[in-house]
Amino acid sequence: MSEIDFEELAEIELQKDEAEYAIMEKRKTSFTPAACEDTELSINHPYYDVARHGIVQLAGDDNSGRRVITFSCCRMPPSHQLNHSRLLEYLRYTLDQYVENDYTLVYFHYGLNSRNKPSLNWLQSAYKEFDRNHKFGKKITYLNYLSDLREHLKYDQLNIPEDVIRHDQNIRDKQKGRPPPLAKLPPPRPPLPTQQFGVSLQYLKDKNKGQLIPPVMKQTVSYLKSKGLRVEGLFRRSASIQTIKEIHKLYNQGKPVNFDDYGDIHIPAVILKTFLRELPQPLLTFESYDQILGITSVESSLRVTSCKQVIQGLPEHNYVVLKYLICFLHMVSQESIYNKMTGSNLACVFGLNLIWPPKGASSLRALNPLNLFTELLIDFYSKIFSSRTVSGEILP
Repeated sequence: MSEIDFEELAEIELQKDEAEYAIMEKRKTSFTPAACEDTELSINHPYYDVARHGIVQLAGDDNSGRRVITFSCCRMPPSHQLNHSRLLEYLRYTLDQYVENDYTLVYFHYGLNSRNKPSLNWLQSAYKEFDRNHKFGKKITYLNYLSDLREHLKYDQLNIPEDVIRHDQNIRDKQKGRPPPLAKLPPPRPPLPTQQFGVSLQYLKDKNKGQLIPPVMKQTVSYLKSKGLRVEGLFRRSASIQTIKEIHKLYNQGKPVNFDDYGDIHIPAVILKTFLRELPQPLLTFESYDQILGITSVESSLRVTSCKQVIQGLPEHNYVVLKYLICFLHMVSQESIYNKMTGSNLACVFGLNLIWPPKGASSLRALNPLNLFTELLIDFYSKIFSSRTVSGEILP
């Protein structure tokens, strides 16, 4: 296909939304950047000029535990107000933080029009760049309605632009036999007595004869400690989604799991991350979230002390489980010459599995402090956890 044909097809696609978008634009006197800006974003952010529009955002997890990033075209200002080369750099900057792990990118096309669309050369450059490093071409799934997203990710964590929501409703209204409107999910069922995922630490303790360390964590850590410490890329590699679901189900039914049966050391690693991510409250607790975000404002020489203060304030059970986990991750980091997993690399994997905000998902601006805090826990494990001992605790 020639570039001219490609350009014509692109124009046809854009024109499909143009009429409806024009109606929406009549309600606005002009584009107002402040309406889309992330008010919590620091002006010192390396891509503040692009990030402030909220085009790219972190949006929780999908149903397989992968991080979700959204790209909203309707938040793109007119072309003369946005450097598209910087936008491409910012998108690369964001995705590169997850390229070694699995992630899901949700692209909201509505709102791309003749006033804000990048050039054809930009689109081609972006596709070539990301398909080479991220293999997008083989993984694209097209969805017609917002409700379809519920099958793939945690819908309520998405920060969907109002313009996209209205557009979705307009499409539904025009379709004969249109799908039902988005409905609230039914209340969750009571957990099984054998439930291991998605229940509190206290529930697990009560159902497991008072054991402080949850069985899933104890079994995965024990297995990885004996067979995985020198495996390159431990915790950075994915595993079969179907297998993870199968093991998830076995644990919740109280059935035994033998990781030797699966022949993949990355499976217990993924199971451990999944367990942490599905806790009703993060291991570092909601109450600690703001304190942890403030770690980057603390003088470098005082950061370990600041971490220690946060950890000392955790509930006893959270402290014991966290200490058990971080002790193991410290062991992993000590073998980084073999596994390539330094404290910094492990922090990038575990940061968002240990702490998230009470509502919604962590913003992109939160990544740096969350990862830094986690890195300090791993690298300075002995100093941070040395002065508090709890009866009955065990180490890996």
